[in-house]
Amino acid sequence: MPSVGRTCARWPRPTRPDRVDRRVSGPGAYRFSRCPKCGQRGLPADQSLPAACPTCGVILAKVAPARVASVPHRGAQLSDAQDRPAWVEWLLQVPERVDPLRWGLRLALVLGLALWGWFLVRLDYREGGMGTSFLHGPLLVFHEAGHVLFSPFGEWIAVLGGTLTQLLLPALIAAAFLWKQRDPFGAAVGLWLLGASLLDVAPYMYDALEPQLTLLGGGIGEEGGHDWIYLFESLGLRGQAQWIGALTHKLGALVILLALSWAGTLLWRQRRCFSGQALRGE
Repeated sequence: MPSVGRTCARWPRPTRPDRVDRRVSGPGAYRFSRCPKCGQRGLPADQSLPAACPTCGVILAKVAPARVASVPHRGAQLSDAQDRPAWVEWLLQVPERVDPLRWGLRLALVLGLALWGWFLVRLDYREGGMGTSFLHGPLLVFHEAGHVLFSPFGEWIAVLGGTLTQLLLPALIAAAFLWKQRDPFGAAVGLWLLGASLLDVAPYMYDALEPQLTLLGGGIGEEGGHDWIYLFESLGLRGQAQWIGALTHKLGALVILLALSWAGTLLWRQRRCFSGQALRGE
């Protein structure tokens, strides 16, 4: 596959055509609403030869036939060629070359995370079910480290710092992949970890009203140094602890679903690149 992968990232994504003639595939069959090369709007209404983009000078009639001929299915072309905001394209960017083996490993990872996420969501947060999961151990380490990390900022922030750290860590991982590495797939995995961390926090919040969970020091409730009893009481929200905990659990499930959908969409776009089904402008 000499150049299929490069076409996935070299051109901006094609915009929705104003008119596509299904009977022909010549210059009149495709009309651009935005330049396929530089994205300039306000193109000439008549895009037959020698009409060109006023910004980059690309000859529109020469690009159009190649675009139409490269699309194996008209329905797919019409659905994929719609305008999207720049930030959406940024979140869905794919690498110039997609290695099929690496793609397969990523697919296996997404399937594994989907099964694991389903298992975590089904755990009963009202009974502290997350405490039995493997993921609770690493998250607890970062939680306790957060208390130490935020201790210079006062008692209230130090207590909140445990939960804050275990939520900030996966968020920072996702941000690093997205901004530094330009890897949206890695960011989607980081987002999944954020959702799982929210699921881990939810039982702790829920337990603050009627403490039952055995904490790290062996105590229960205020005797064990329950973070969320202290935090909710300081905010006058202890009576709402179970409602907030339930809401946090639902939010964690939603974030996990969003992360899996994001990762799945990226894999679909990458597959189209290495299988030769991608549009030239994708």
